[in-house]
Amino acid sequence: MSTVERSVPATDSAWATTETRVLESLSADEISVVRELLVAAGIVGATTRFVYVGLNEPDKAQVLAHAARTAAPPERLARVLLLDIASGGARDLLVSLSAREIRADTPIDASRGQVPILEEEFAKVGTVLADNETWCAALRKRGVDPAATVCVPLSAGHYDIPGEEGRRIIRVFAFRQDHPQDHPWAHPVDGLCGYVDIITGELLQLIDHRVYDVPEEHGNFQDPDIALPGNETLRPIEITQPEGPSFVVDGDHISWANWRLRIGFDAREGLILRQLSFRDGERERPVMYRASIAEMVVPYADPQPTRFWQNYFDTGEYLFGRFANSLRLGCDCLGEIHYFDAVLSDELGMPRTIENAICMHEEDYGTLWKHTDLFTGVSEVRRQRRLVISFFTTVGNYDYGFYWYLYLDGTIECEAKLTGIAFSAAYPPEGSPYQSEVAPGLGLPYHQHLFSARLDMMVDGVANAVDEVEVRRVPIGPDNPYGNAFGAKTTRLVSEVGAARDADASTGRVWHVVSTDHTNRMGAPTAYALYPQQQPNLLADPASSIAARAAFTTHQLWVTRYHPEERYPAGDLVNQHPGGDGLPAYQSADRGLDGEDIVLWHTFGLTHFPRLEDWPVMPVDYAGFTLKPVGFFDRNPALGVPESRAAHCCHPGEQ
Repeated sequence: MSTVERSVPATDSAWATTETRVLESLSADEISVVRELLVAAGIVGATTRFVYVGLNEPDKAQVLAHAARTAAPPERLARVLLLDIASGGARDLLVSLSAREIRADTPIDASRGQVPILEEEFAKVGTVLADNETWCAALRKRGVDPAATVCVPLSAGHYDIPGEEGRRIIRVFAFRQDHPQDHPWAHPVDGLCGYVDIITGELLQLIDHRVYDVPEEHGNFQDPDIALPGNETLRPIEITQPEGPSFVVDGDHISWANWRLRIGFDAREGLILRQLSFRDGERERPVMYRASIAEMVVPYADPQPTRFWQNYFDTGEYLFGRFANSLRLGCDCLGEIHYFDAVLSDELGMPRTIENAICMHEEDYGTLWKHTDLFTGVSEVRRQRRLVISFFTTVGNYDYGFYWYLYLDGTIECEAKLTGIAFSAAYPPEGSPYQSEVAPGLGLPYHQHLFSARLDMMVDGVANAVDEVEVRRVPIGPDNPYGNAFGAKTTRLVSEVGAARDADASTGRVWHVVSTDHTNRMGAPTAYALYPQQQPNLLADPASSIAARAAFTTHQLWVTRYHPEERYPAGDLVNQHPGGDGLPAYQSADRGLDGEDIVLWHTFGLTHFPRLEDWPVMPVDYAGFTLKPVGFFDRNPALGVPESRAAHCCHPGEQ
């Protein structure tokens, strides 16, 4: 376990001035060097595919020591996951870009999980099944021409199914597509599922459970014949900043108002925020070292023999960062926009660029503070605004936007926006307790979207602790004769085993990340509070496969002591992993948390009982959380925000 020396002060400004690039995402040149080194070592052959290439981040203590100019820059390492598509063999490598050497080369034990799924493998499934007579006969039995279907390949999970041990499995549904522009999600060929070994190209098992009628009504939301009239009166909204935006960008470093931070992008986690600090007078005060969406899972509720296995880890199984959209001005983002490109590796190890992968802009956000005073006659108001940093990714049928908001009063928010097309099924004519019927014969199964935010906190330095704070009810008695009193109850989470916690709306439960080294002017610890949304945890049975594989979804909060190798809440290799890795394994050491370098893992999301209004394309739904300063500042930090002077704003003395 690594900790940061207490000598690194909360007032250190090195984050904003460090010239090194130890945390920058890999460049195109570096990705090319990684490939060249592996080719030269004889590791890459004709059937080798690069599943993942990304920065292997150095230990936090090394980074902060270097930022404080007390240590040399840490070694720059790339992590590489390789798959041989002929044999199924996989390897996990560390490549030193500093020394241009291979530091580690570890074979992956397939019984403990597979590397994530390749795009190439998704494409291969359709070819495998197009030539399989058993599959084609099952389609024809349902009155469907195999040539008019598309195969939807999906991650397999882990269910101890005989014959699957050690194999690389993809499970497959069929959908009918009536013409090239037809959205096949409207026409599930249901009651049928194929289990495919994608390495050997075998159909291992065909689950032919039931013959359903294929729903006929199309779901082509772009067709004007299904749109409701009445929106023709809408006029354009233009967002302008005649003097330009207020932020300054220098490479991966961003300055906006009193905020300073760096950003990065990763094929697995997508957008990463790093080294967030807030300038308080002459002090640059750290708040959070690193923040990302480290995992997400979508477990489905339909227990049919063809569907019981449906649960998708879009981060660990699919690497959702690689599916980031290239955003378009005026459509995905509005206003004075700054875009950042994302550089990733393709599956042959060559660099590829996703242009405009990250969008950054400012938004007006209504009233920041306001008061009209009865006694002095003073009337003051200030406008709130926020810095928005976001990206969108499309994983199969769903589109996910991840938005990080920084506010003038020190608040941080994260918001996931969910849209796209909900996964469809045939709706049984007798009805179903696990689906919503949204069109004739078309069902949308109930499901959840559960995200895990990894929040590497650093509130005024690395010496932090977590207090659970909730309402304390006070019964009528000598100290509360009229029954109106209530207070707050604070409980320190002292070690990891006791730091898996659930939200509780009935007590207003929140968690304060407090500094154990610094206090505010009233003598209380400086702190930031995590405010969760009140949504259910994982609803699957605790004895289920998904509960073992996605244990992070069983609590809204997990707290661990920082360790550089503990990066993913469901473990390192999620695809076909039997479970037990990730947060339960991290917490089993039961390390102390009081006054330590800690990481918060926050599970948030929503439970989706689809509505008719969610078809054929889903209006955006939202899930997220808030981090707010609680005694971090000595007074309102937004007092210095100037009055609005826009031409349309009325000022004292003006009519």
